[in-house]
Amino acid sequence: MKFFFPAAVLFVILISFFSCASRSAGVFIPIPDENYYGNDNNIGIGISDITGTKDDSPTGYLPAWLSFYIIGGLEAVENLYRFNDKYVFVAVNESDNLAALNRWAENFSAAHDLAVLAAARVEKRMISSASLYPDDEYGLFFERMVKSAYNGEYPGAAKEETYWIKTKTNNSGELIGNDQSEIIMYFILLSIDKKTMQTVIDGLAAQTAASVTLTRNQSAAVNRLRQTFFNGF
Repeated sequence: MKFFFPAAVLFVILISFFSCASRSAGVFIPIPDENYYGNDNNIGIGISDITGTKDDSPTGYLPAWLSFYIIGGLEAVENLYRFNDKYVFVAVNESDNLAALNRWAENFSAAHDLAVLAAARVEKRMISSASLYPDDEYGLFFERMVKSAYNGEYPGAAKEETYWIKTKTNNSGELIGNDQSEIIMYFILLSIDKKTMQTVIDGLAAQTAASVTLTRNQSAAVNRLRQTFFNGF
């Protein structure tokens, strides 16, 4: 059975979640309005801009995972109970041709295509932890680790669900605005067991570290990164 949430309820839940986190960390996070969406891919979808959905449900009602993704990104989806022990990834494609998007979704393989999303997430983690440019901080390890993640195998990865929405675009192709045309955005939800993913990445990191020559500072930075890699991953 698919699980749906009204958008207004989601805002209350997510605001409460992030407010609690900000209080414990002593950081103020402003309450988002309808035009704020902190998702990882900067999709920038406004609920009021959605003009159609896969199952013709009211536009304020979307699958819970997609609503949480639009509002709070992957972190919000991973905080759903059903993904307690999993990492999730969302592949996104857009077109005005629904048939082509359906073929893309049907041919999308978690076993083969997750690697692209995994490599992007690995790269993002290394960039966020670097105090210098990552190429300087981690030396050759940075580039080769991303390539290793791209070529990696991720056993047990699953294509959980797919969903599409139709949304307004303006003439520049940006998602929001008053004018005018529409575009279909197609989402594929993928998941993988956390322990499996961590084992794969730990193995890739070990192989990569052994294959490159680094300065003493770079080697120390890589070791620190490996020890804390999954904090904030």
